[in-house]
Amino acid sequence: MNNQDKYKSEKKSSFGGFRRLVILGGGESGVGAALLGKQKGYEVFVSDKGEISKKYKEVLLHNKIEFEEKNHSESKILNADVVVKSPGIPDTVPLILKLKENSIPVISEIEFAAQFTNAKIIGITGSNGKTTTTLLLHHILKKAGFNVGIAGNIGDSFAQQVAEQSYENYVLELSSFQLDGIEEFNSHIAILTNISPDHLDRYEYDFDKYVESKFRITKNQKETDYLIYDADDEAINNWLKKNKTKAKLVPFSIEQELEYGAYLKDNNIMININKEKLTMPLSTLSVKGKHNTKNAMAATMAAQLLKARRQVIKESLEDFEGAEHRLEKVAKIRDVEYINDSKATNVNATYYALECMEKTTVWIVGGVDKGNDYNDLLPLVREKVKAIVCLGLDNDKIKETFGNVVDIIVETAGAEEAVKVSHKLAERGETVLLSPCCASFDLFENYEDRGRQFKKAVRNL
Repeated sequence: MNNQDKYKSEKKSSFGGFRRLVILGGGESGVGAALLGKQKGYEVFVSDKGEISKKYKEVLLHNKIEFEEKNHSESKILNADVVVKSPGIPDTVPLILKLKENSIPVISEIEFAAQFTNAKIIGITGSNGKTTTTLLLHHILKKAGFNVGIAGNIGDSFAQQVAEQSYENYVLELSSFQLDGIEEFNSHIAILTNISPDHLDRYEYDFDKYVESKFRITKNQKETDYLIYDADDEAINNWLKKNKTKAKLVPFSIEQELEYGAYLKDNNIMININKEKLTMPLSTLSVKGKHNTKNAMAATMAAQLLKARRQVIKESLEDFEGAEHRLEKVAKIRDVEYINDSKATNVNATYYALECMEKTTVWIVGGVDKGNDYNDLLPLVREKVKAIVCLGLDNDKIKETFGNVVDIIVETAGAEEAVKVSHKLAERGETVLLSPCCASFDLFENYEDRGRQFKKAVRNL
Protein backbone atom coordinates (compact mmCIF):
# COMPACT_ATOMS: atom_id res chain seq x y z
CA MET A 1 0.00 0.00 0.00
CA ASN A 2 1.54 3.33 -1.00
CA ASN A 3 1.60 6.56 0.99
CA GLN A 4 -1.54 8.00 -0.55
CA ASP A 5 -3.59 4.76 -0.32
CA LYS A 6 -2.60 4.37 3.32
CA TYR A 7 -3.72 7.94 4.02
CA LYS A 8 -7.09 7.32 2.30
CA SER A 9 -7.77 4.06 4.14
CA GLU A 10 -6.75 5.54 7.49
CA LYS A 11 -8.81 8.64 6.80
CA LYS A 12 -11.93 6.51 6.51
CA SER A 13 -11.30 5.18 10.00
CA SER A 14 -10.24 8.51 11.48
CA PHE A 15 -13.28 8.70 13.75
CA GLY A 16 -12.91 5.16 15.01
CA GLY A 17 -9.89 3.71 16.75
CA PHE A 18 -7.10 5.58 18.49
CA ARG A 19 -4.76 7.27 16.04
CA ARG A 20 -1.51 9.16 16.48
CA LEU A 21 -1.15 12.57 14.84
CA VAL A 22 2.31 14.13 14.79
CA ILE A 23 2.67 17.78 13.84
CA LEU A 24 6.00 19.19 12.69
CA GLY A 25 6.16 22.91 13.43
CA GLY A 26 4.58 24.72 16.38
CA GLY A 27 3.43 27.87 14.58
CA GLU A 28 -0.03 29.06 13.51
CA SER A 29 -0.87 26.14 11.21
CA GLY A 30 0.71 23.49 13.47
CA VAL A 31 -1.06 24.56 16.65
CA GLY A 32 -4.35 24.89 14.74
CA ALA A 33 -3.96 21.31 13.45
CA ALA A 34 -3.15 20.17 17.00
CA LEU A 35 -6.36 21.71 18.39
CA LEU A 36 -8.47 20.14 15.64
CA GLY A 37 -6.72 16.78 16.00
CA LYS A 38 -7.33 16.70 19.74
CA GLN A 39 -10.99 17.63 19.22
CA LYS A 40 -11.37 14.74 16.77
CA GLY A 41 -9.92 12.18 19.18
CA TYR A 42 -6.34 11.87 17.93
CA GLU A 43 -3.36 11.35 20.19
CA VAL A 44 -1.45 14.53 19.30
CA PHE A 45 2.27 15.31 19.51
CA VAL A 46 3.80 18.61 18.32
CA SER A 47 7.52 18.78 17.50
CA ASP A 48 9.42 21.94 16.53
CA LYS A 49 13.13 22.06 15.73
CA GLY A 50 13.19 25.70 16.82
CA GLU A 51 11.70 27.46 19.81
CA ILE A 52 7.90 27.60 20.03
CA SER A 53 6.69 31.14 20.73
CA LYS A 54 5.14 31.92 24.13
CA LYS A 55 1.72 32.54 22.54
CA TYR A 56 1.54 29.07 20.97
CA LYS A 57 3.15 27.29 23.92
CA GLU A 58 0.41 28.62 26.19
CA VAL A 59 -2.27 27.23 23.84
CA LEU A 60 -0.62 23.79 23.82
CA LEU A 61 -0.23 23.74 27.62
CA HIS A 62 -3.79 24.94 28.19
CA ASN A 63 -5.14 22.18 25.93
CA LYS A 64 -2.83 19.54 27.46
CA ILE A 65 -1.20 18.77 24.11
CA GLU A 66 2.20 17.07 24.32
CA PHE A 67 5.00 18.98 22.56
CA GLU A 68 8.75 19.36 22.28
CA GLU A 69 10.90 22.25 21.02
CA LYS A 70 14.50 22.74 19.81
CA ASN A 71 14.52 19.06 18.84
CA HIS A 72 12.86 16.37 16.71
CA SER A 73 12.73 13.07 18.63
CA GLU A 74 12.59 10.50 15.83
CA SER A 75 11.26 7.79 18.15
CA LYS A 76 8.21 9.96 18.93
CA ILE A 77 7.70 11.00 15.31
CA LEU A 78 8.22 7.80 13.32
CA ASN A 79 5.38 6.03 15.17
CA ALA A 80 2.81 8.45 13.70
CA ASP A 81 -0.24 7.34 11.72
CA VAL A 82 -0.28 10.69 9.92
CA VAL A 83 2.05 13.72 9.98
CA VAL A 84 0.99 17.32 9.40
CA LYS A 85 4.00 19.33 8.24
CA SER A 86 4.50 23.08 8.47
CA PRO A 87 4.65 24.63 4.96
CA GLY A 88 8.08 26.06 5.86
CA ILE A 89 9.70 22.60 6.07
CA PRO A 90 11.04 21.42 2.68
CA ASP A 91 10.13 17.90 1.47
CA THR A 92 13.82 17.14 1.08
CA VAL A 93 14.89 17.27 4.75
CA PRO A 94 16.08 13.86 6.08
CA LEU A 95 13.23 13.48 8.60
CA ILE A 96 10.54 13.94 5.92
CA LEU A 97 12.33 11.49 3.61
CA LYS A 98 12.50 8.97 6.46
CA LEU A 99 8.74 9.35 7.15
CA LYS A 100 8.00 8.71 3.48
CA GLU A 101 10.32 5.69 3.41
CA ASN A 102 8.24 4.33 6.31
CA SER A 103 5.02 4.96 4.30
CA ILE A 104 3.77 7.47 6.86
CA PRO A 105 1.54 10.05 5.12
CA VAL A 106 2.89 13.62 5.31
CA ILE A 107 0.19 16.19 4.58
CA SER A 108 -0.47 19.91 5.01
CA GLU A 109 -2.72 21.49 7.64
CA ILE A 110 -5.05 22.48 4.76
CA GLU A 111 -5.49 18.84 3.72
CA PHE A 112 -5.99 17.71 7.33
CA ALA A 113 -8.60 20.36 8.15
CA ALA A 114 -10.58 20.03 4.91
CA GLN A 115 -11.76 16.50 5.76
CA PHE A 116 -13.64 17.87 8.80
CA THR A 117 -15.71 20.58 7.09
CA ASN A 118 -18.50 20.57 4.50
CA ALA A 119 -18.07 24.29 3.87
CA LYS A 120 -17.77 25.60 0.32
CA ILE A 121 -14.12 26.44 -0.31
CA ILE A 122 -12.72 29.15 -2.57
CA GLY A 123 -8.96 28.53 -2.89
CA ILE A 124 -6.69 31.29 -4.17
CA THR A 125 -3.10 30.83 -5.28
CA GLY A 126 -0.57 32.57 -7.54
CA SER A 127 2.87 34.13 -7.32
CA ASN A 128 1.41 37.58 -6.66
CA GLY A 129 -1.95 39.12 -5.86
CA LYS A 130 -3.32 36.21 -3.85
CA THR A 131 -3.48 38.12 -0.54
CA THR A 132 -5.27 41.11 -2.07
CA THR A 133 -7.66 38.84 -4.00
CA THR A 134 -8.38 36.79 -0.86
CA LEU A 135 -9.05 39.87 1.28
CA LEU A 136 -11.16 41.48 -1.44
CA LEU A 137 -13.31 38.38 -2.02
CA HIS A 138 -13.79 37.91 1.72
CA HIS A 139 -14.79 41.60 1.98
CA ILE A 140 -17.37 41.22 -0.82
CA LEU A 141 -18.88 38.01 0.58
CA LYS A 142 -19.06 39.32 4.14
CA LYS A 143 -20.75 42.49 2.92
CA ALA A 144 -23.16 40.34 0.90
CA GLY A 145 -24.23 38.51 4.06
CA PHE A 146 -22.35 35.22 3.55
CA ASN A 147 -21.26 33.20 6.60
CA VAL A 148 -17.59 33.20 5.56
CA GLY A 149 -14.17 32.61 7.11
CA ILE A 150 -10.75 33.63 5.82
CA ALA A 151 -7.68 31.43 6.36
CA GLY A 152 -4.72 29.65 4.76
CA ASN A 153 -1.74 31.94 4.51
CA ILE A 154 -3.68 34.67 6.27
CA GLY A 155 -5.34 35.16 9.66
CA ASP A 156 -6.12 32.31 12.08
CA SER A 157 -5.30 28.83 10.84
CA PHE A 158 -7.88 26.95 8.77
CA ALA A 159 -7.72 23.96 11.15
CA GLN A 160 -8.41 26.07 14.23
CA GLN A 161 -11.39 27.71 12.54
CA VAL A 162 -12.78 24.32 11.48
CA ALA A 163 -12.44 23.25 15.14
CA GLU A 164 -14.01 26.36 16.66
CA GLN A 165 -16.30 27.99 14.07
CA SER A 166 -19.12 26.81 11.83
CA TYR A 167 -18.54 28.80 8.65
CA GLU A 168 -20.46 27.74 5.55
CA ASN A 169 -17.81 29.22 3.23
CA TYR A 170 -14.04 29.69 3.41
CA VAL A 171 -11.80 31.93 1.33
CA LEU A 172 -8.31 30.38 1.56
CA GLU A 173 -5.06 31.94 0.44
CA LEU A 174 -2.87 28.98 -0.56
CA SER A 175 0.88 28.92 -1.12
CA SER A 176 2.60 26.38 -3.35
CA PHE A 177 4.06 24.81 -0.18
CA GLN A 178 0.56 24.24 1.22
CA LEU A 179 -0.62 22.80 -2.09
CA ASP A 180 2.35 20.41 -2.16
CA GLY A 181 0.85 18.74 0.92
CA ILE A 182 -2.64 18.01 -0.44
CA GLU A 183 -4.08 14.68 -1.60
CA GLU A 184 -7.88 15.07 -1.64
CA PHE A 185 -8.41 18.75 -0.75
CA ASN A 186 -10.61 20.57 -3.27
CA SER A 187 -11.84 24.11 -3.92
CA HIS A 188 -15.29 24.55 -5.45
CA ILE A 189 -13.83 27.73 -6.96
CA ALA A 190 -10.08 27.91 -7.53
CA ILE A 191 -8.41 31.19 -8.49
CA LEU A 192 -4.95 31.25 -10.10
CA THR A 193 -3.86 34.90 -10.16
CA ASN A 194 -0.59 34.44 -12.13
CA ILE A 195 2.61 32.40 -12.14
CA SER A 196 6.09 33.92 -12.24
CA PRO A 197 9.41 32.55 -10.91
CA ASP A 198 9.35 32.46 -7.08
CA HIS A 199 10.60 30.09 -4.37
CA LEU A 200 12.70 28.35 -7.00
CA ASP A 201 15.16 27.37 -4.27
CA ARG A 202 12.44 24.93 -3.05
CA TYR A 203 11.87 23.52 -6.56
CA GLU A 204 15.44 22.67 -7.58
CA TYR A 205 15.50 25.93 -9.60
CA ASP A 206 13.08 24.29 -12.04
CA PHE A 207 10.24 26.67 -13.00
CA ASP A 208 8.15 23.82 -14.43
CA LYS A 209 8.07 22.12 -11.02
CA TYR A 210 6.86 25.35 -9.42
CA VAL A 211 4.13 25.68 -12.09
CA GLU A 212 2.99 22.09 -11.43
CA SER A 213 2.83 22.89 -7.73
CA LYS A 214 0.50 25.86 -8.34
CA PHE A 215 -1.78 23.79 -10.58
CA ARG A 216 -2.32 21.28 -7.77
CA ILE A 217 -5.14 23.66 -6.81
CA THR A 218 -7.22 22.17 -9.65
CA LYS A 219 -6.06 18.55 -9.19
CA ASN A 220 -9.27 17.37 -7.45
CA GLN A 221 -11.76 19.71 -9.11
CA LYS A 222 -14.88 18.25 -10.73
CA GLU A 223 -17.05 19.34 -13.68
CA THR A 224 -19.23 21.31 -11.26
CA ASP A 225 -16.22 23.35 -10.03
CA TYR A 226 -14.59 26.46 -11.50
CA LEU A 227 -11.01 27.53 -12.26
CA ILE A 228 -10.66 31.32 -12.58
CA TYR A 229 -7.33 32.22 -14.19
CA ASP A 230 -5.27 34.97 -15.84
CA ALA A 231 -5.59 34.44 -19.61
CA ASP A 232 -2.66 36.85 -20.19
CA ASP A 233 -0.23 34.66 -18.25
CA GLU A 234 2.16 32.66 -20.44
CA ALA A 235 2.95 29.95 -17.86
CA ILE A 236 -0.75 29.36 -17.14
CA ASN A 237 -1.66 29.19 -20.84
CA ASN A 238 1.20 26.78 -21.57
CA TRP A 239 0.08 24.42 -18.79
CA LEU A 240 -3.56 24.51 -19.93
CA LYS A 241 -2.52 23.67 -23.53
CA LYS A 242 -0.69 20.56 -22.37
CA ASN A 243 -2.88 19.44 -19.45
CA LYS A 244 -6.54 18.92 -18.67
CA THR A 245 -8.66 19.97 -15.73
CA LYS A 246 -12.26 18.88 -15.17
CA ALA A 247 -13.23 22.32 -13.84
CA LYS A 248 -15.04 24.91 -15.95
CA LEU A 249 -12.47 27.47 -17.10
CA VAL A 250 -13.25 31.10 -16.28
CA PRO A 251 -10.60 33.46 -17.75
CA PHE A 252 -9.84 37.13 -17.15
CA SER A 253 -7.69 39.46 -19.25
CA ILE A 254 -6.66 43.09 -19.60
CA GLU A 255 -5.11 42.49 -23.04
CA GLN A 256 -7.91 40.84 -25.03
CA GLU A 257 -11.69 40.84 -25.27
CA LEU A 258 -13.22 37.56 -24.11
CA GLU A 259 -16.57 36.06 -25.02
CA TYR A 260 -16.74 34.43 -21.59
CA GLY A 261 -15.05 35.81 -18.47
CA ALA A 262 -13.75 39.27 -17.58
CA TYR A 263 -11.92 41.79 -19.76
CA LEU A 264 -11.15 45.48 -20.11
CA LYS A 265 -12.88 47.79 -22.57
CA ASP A 266 -12.89 51.62 -22.67
CA ASN A 267 -11.61 51.81 -19.07
CA ASN A 268 -14.41 49.54 -17.88
CA ILE A 269 -14.23 46.04 -16.43
CA MET A 270 -16.66 43.93 -18.48
CA ILE A 271 -17.79 40.61 -17.04
CA ASN A 272 -19.86 38.00 -18.87
CA ILE A 273 -20.34 34.68 -17.09
CA ASN A 274 -23.34 32.36 -16.89
CA LYS A 275 -25.40 34.79 -19.01
CA GLU A 276 -24.87 37.52 -16.41
CA LYS A 277 -23.22 40.75 -17.50
CA LEU A 278 -21.60 43.30 -15.22
CA THR A 279 -19.84 46.58 -16.09
CA MET A 280 -17.68 48.57 -13.67
CA PRO A 281 -15.68 51.73 -14.42
CA LEU A 282 -12.00 51.35 -13.50
CA SER A 283 -12.12 54.77 -11.84
CA THR A 284 -14.38 53.41 -9.08
CA LEU A 285 -11.91 50.73 -7.89
CA SER A 286 -10.34 51.60 -4.54
CA VAL A 287 -7.12 49.72 -5.39
CA LYS A 288 -5.14 50.98 -8.37
CA GLY A 289 -2.74 49.47 -10.91
CA LYS A 290 -3.06 46.82 -13.64
CA HIS A 291 -2.42 43.97 -11.21
CA ASN A 292 -5.22 45.16 -8.93
CA THR A 293 -7.59 45.38 -11.90
CA LYS A 294 -6.93 41.67 -12.43
CA ASN A 295 -7.36 40.91 -8.71
CA ALA A 296 -10.72 42.72 -8.83
CA MET A 297 -11.79 40.74 -11.91
CA ALA A 298 -10.96 37.42 -10.22
CA ALA A 299 -12.68 38.28 -6.93
CA THR A 300 -15.75 39.69 -8.70
CA MET A 301 -16.26 36.57 -10.84
CA ALA A 302 -15.92 34.30 -7.81
CA ALA A 303 -18.50 36.40 -5.95
CA GLN A 304 -20.85 36.26 -8.96
CA LEU A 305 -20.51 32.47 -9.21
CA LEU A 306 -21.53 32.34 -5.53
CA LYS A 307 -24.55 34.54 -6.35
CA ALA A 308 -23.52 37.68 -4.46
CA ARG A 309 -25.64 40.67 -5.44
CA ARG A 310 -24.23 42.99 -8.12
CA GLN A 311 -24.79 46.16 -6.14
CA VAL A 312 -22.90 44.74 -3.14
CA ILE A 313 -20.01 43.68 -5.40
CA LYS A 314 -19.74 47.22 -6.83
CA GLU A 315 -19.90 48.86 -3.40
CA SER A 316 -17.28 46.44 -2.03
CA LEU A 317 -14.83 47.25 -4.84
CA GLU A 318 -15.25 50.94 -4.06
CA ASP A 319 -14.67 50.75 -0.29
CA PHE A 320 -12.07 47.94 -0.01
CA GLU A 321 -8.98 49.15 1.87
CA GLY A 322 -6.29 46.78 0.52
CA ALA A 323 -3.74 44.54 2.21
CA GLU A 324 -1.20 45.59 4.81
CA HIS A 325 2.39 45.52 3.44
CA ARG A 326 1.14 45.62 -0.17
CA LEU A 327 1.64 49.12 -1.68
CA GLU A 328 0.50 50.51 1.67
CA LYS A 329 0.78 54.29 1.99
CA VAL A 330 2.51 54.95 5.31
CA ALA A 331 2.98 58.72 5.54
CA LYS A 332 3.82 61.88 3.66
CA ILE A 333 6.75 63.74 5.24
CA ARG A 334 8.03 67.00 3.74
CA ASP A 335 6.09 66.19 0.58
CA VAL A 336 7.81 62.78 0.23
CA GLU A 337 5.45 59.76 0.08
CA TYR A 338 6.59 56.60 1.94
CA ILE A 339 5.13 53.31 0.67
CA ASN A 340 5.39 49.91 2.35
CA ASP A 341 5.39 47.02 -0.14
CA SER A 342 7.23 44.57 2.12
CA LYS A 343 5.08 41.69 0.85
CA ALA A 344 6.83 42.00 -2.53
CA THR A 345 9.20 39.06 -2.10
CA ASN A 346 9.80 38.35 -5.80
CA VAL A 347 10.63 40.19 -9.03
CA ASN A 348 7.10 40.13 -10.41
CA ALA A 349 5.60 41.75 -7.29
CA THR A 350 8.21 44.52 -7.35
CA TYR A 351 7.61 44.99 -11.09
CA TYR A 352 3.96 45.77 -10.30
CA ALA A 353 5.01 48.20 -7.56
CA LEU A 354 7.48 50.11 -9.73
CA GLU A 355 4.94 50.18 -12.57
CA CYS A 356 2.51 51.99 -10.20
CA MET A 357 5.06 54.67 -9.23
CA GLU A 358 4.15 57.99 -10.84
CA LYS A 359 6.95 60.03 -9.20
CA THR A 360 10.73 59.76 -9.06
CA THR A 361 11.48 56.94 -6.61
CA VAL A 362 14.07 56.00 -4.00
CA TRP A 363 13.81 52.22 -3.98
CA ILE A 364 14.63 50.10 -0.89
CA VAL A 365 15.42 46.54 -2.05
CA GLY A 366 17.19 43.39 -0.88
CA GLY A 367 17.10 40.43 1.49
CA VAL A 368 17.40 36.70 0.88
CA ASP A 369 17.54 36.14 -2.88
CA LYS A 370 15.41 33.16 -3.99
CA GLY A 371 16.96 32.85 -7.45
CA ASN A 372 15.83 36.26 -8.73
CA ASP A 373 16.53 37.49 -12.25
CA TYR A 374 16.42 41.29 -11.88
CA ASN A 375 16.80 42.03 -15.60
CA ASP A 376 13.02 42.36 -16.11
CA LEU A 377 13.13 45.39 -13.81
CA LEU A 378 15.82 47.30 -15.74
CA PRO A 379 13.47 49.38 -17.97
CA LEU A 380 11.34 50.48 -15.00
CA VAL A 381 14.38 51.23 -12.83
CA ARG A 382 15.93 53.32 -15.64
CA GLU A 383 12.71 55.27 -16.02
CA LYS A 384 11.66 55.78 -12.39
CA VAL A 385 14.41 55.10 -9.82
CA LYS A 386 16.98 57.74 -8.88
CA ALA A 387 18.62 55.86 -5.98
CA ILE A 388 18.72 52.33 -4.57
CA VAL A 389 19.00 51.63 -0.84
CA CYS A 390 20.01 48.00 -0.20
CA LEU A 391 18.41 46.25 2.79
CA GLY A 392 20.07 42.85 3.02
CA LEU A 393 23.25 41.09 4.06
CA ASP A 394 24.30 40.13 0.52
CA ASN A 395 23.69 42.85 -2.07
CA ASP A 396 26.21 41.87 -4.76
CA LYS A 397 23.59 40.78 -7.32
CA ILE A 398 21.63 44.02 -6.91
CA LYS A 399 24.80 46.12 -7.29
CA GLU A 400 25.90 44.14 -10.36
CA THR A 401 22.51 44.43 -12.08
CA PHE A 402 21.75 48.08 -11.40
CA GLY A 403 25.21 49.59 -10.92
CA ASN A 404 25.29 51.02 -14.46
CA VAL A 405 21.67 52.17 -14.37
CA VAL A 406 21.37 54.05 -11.06
CA ASP A 407 23.99 56.55 -9.91
CA ILE A 408 23.43 56.09 -6.18
CA ILE A 409 23.43 52.66 -4.47
CA VAL A 410 23.77 52.64 -0.66
CA GLU A 411 24.02 49.56 1.57
CA THR A 412 22.23 49.56 4.95
CA ALA A 413 21.89 47.01 7.77
CA GLY A 414 18.36 47.57 9.05
CA ALA A 415 15.01 49.27 8.48
CA GLU A 416 15.83 52.34 10.57
CA GLU A 417 19.08 53.03 8.71
CA ALA A 418 17.43 52.36 5.32
CA VAL A 419 14.66 54.87 6.09
CA LYS A 420 17.11 57.54 7.35
CA VAL A 421 19.28 57.19 4.22
CA SER A 422 16.19 57.29 1.95
CA HIS A 423 14.95 60.38 3.78
CA LYS A 424 18.21 62.17 2.96
CA LEU A 425 18.13 61.07 -0.69
CA ALA A 426 14.49 61.87 -1.46
CA GLU A 427 13.44 65.38 -2.46
CA ARG A 428 10.05 67.08 -2.38
CA GLY A 429 7.48 65.47 -4.67
CA GLU A 430 9.32 62.11 -4.73
CA THR A 431 8.50 58.66 -3.33
CA VAL A 432 10.37 56.25 -1.06
CA LEU A 433 9.30 52.68 -1.88
CA LEU A 434 10.13 49.61 0.19
CA SER A 435 9.63 46.78 -2.32
CA PRO A 436 12.34 44.27 -1.40
CA CYS A 437 12.02 41.65 -4.17
CA CYS A 438 13.46 39.16 -1.67
CA ALA A 439 12.61 37.13 1.40
CA SER A 440 13.25 38.81 4.74
CA PHE A 441 14.89 36.15 6.89
CA ASP A 442 18.41 37.59 6.91
CA LEU A 443 17.47 40.64 9.00
CA PHE A 444 13.82 40.15 10.01
CA GLU A 445 11.44 37.49 11.35
CA ASN A 446 9.25 37.70 8.24
CA TYR A 447 7.93 40.22 5.71
CA GLU A 448 5.38 41.56 8.25
CA ASP A 449 8.17 42.30 10.73
CA ARG A 450 10.14 44.03 7.96
CA GLY A 451 7.10 46.11 6.96
CA ARG A 452 6.28 47.09 10.54
CA GLN A 453 9.89 48.09 11.29
CA PHE A 454 9.88 50.21 8.11
CA LYS A 455 6.60 51.91 9.13
CA LYS A 456 7.89 52.56 12.65
CA ALA A 457 11.12 54.08 11.28
CA VAL A 458 9.13 56.33 8.91
CA ARG A 459 6.89 57.55 11.73
CA ASN A 460 9.96 58.29 13.87
CA LEU A 461 11.48 60.62 11.23
